[in-house]
Amino acid sequence: MLNPFQKLIEAQLGGMREKMQQALAELAATTVEATAGGGVVTARATGNGELIEVVIDPAVVDPEDIELLQDLVTAAVREVMSKAMALKKERIIQATPLGQMGIGIPDWF
Repeated sequence: MLNPFQKLIEAQLGGMREKMQQALAELAATTVEATAGGGVVTARATGNGELIEVVIDPAVVDPEDIELLQDLVTAAVREVMSKAMALKKERIIQATPLGQMGIGIPDWF
């Protein structure tokens, strides 16, 4: 027989599990975007941090300066991944009691 506190804890955990699953599903369906070089390179990723695509304006493709293009792609991908991770952290905090208690989650999460 479960004591009343154990029942309460299990009910809370069940609700949190559902909220986490919903938050993760929403993140997978959400797209974030970042650009570099004034918009000549665009990177898109899911809220879970899965890189979807990198779009490069053909006007910036210069065979004599491939390093510039590499730098722009790297900058756009870093920015979109940073945005995706910030969004994920925000949604996870909202789906758990941590956010209600004012407790953050580690950056590595």
